[in-house]
Amino acid sequence: MPPVLSTALLLGGAYCLGSIPFGLLLGFLGGVDIRKTGSGNIGATNLSRALGRGWGIAAFLLDFAKGLVPVLAASHLAASRPQDFLFAGEARLAVAAGVATVLGHVYPVYLGFRGGKGVATGFGAMAALSPPATIGMGILWVGLYLLTRTVSVASMAMAAALPLLVVLLERDRSDGGFTTVLLFSVGVAVLILVRHRSNLRRLLKGEELKFR
Repeated sequence: MPPVLSTALLLGGAYCLGSIPFGLLLGFLGGVDIRKTGSGNIGATNLSRALGRGWGIAAFLLDFAKGLVPVLAASHLAASRPQDFLFAGEARLAVAAGVATVLGHVYPVYLGFRGGKGVATGFGAMAALSPPATIGMGILWVGLYLLTRTVSVASMAMAAALPLLVVLLERDRSDGGFTTVLLFSVGVAVLILVRHRSNLRRLLKGEELKFR
């Protein structure tokens, strides 16, 4: 198979996987259309408010997995069959798969390109690209959530800190992919922050919901 075609199939598959709206599907399973309740977002936070924390955790894990799996697959293919794919070196194919799956989550083809905010899926993609930075993200998110009880605050702060964590923890990568992963982290951070602009407006008005 020509490298152009195999690369297109891989990235198309990553996008389609990222587009699966697990939060919405779990909501249907629980008897709720979460687009019509709470914030209207299809992510884990809104699902938690509608059906409970267990449902939200399940949605988070599924959204995390759809970020993780395509990047791991791309990393494996780039290492084992580099001749079959375009830009297979220095983590570029893995990052391309990460971009595709995050964009699928945020702009899903199945829902008219109206999706989630990219936190869980971006977190999953980063877990495959940079485990050290992902651990730092997780610690920061948990700490800020426990301090503020506000998911959006923890998520926005985590996103803003992500490129710095990559700089601190990945600048000596042995595979030479530091710049590629750093650019991905910047892109994911900007996307998450942009997708949280309505949350920021509510925070400034003192209207953002908290979890107790």
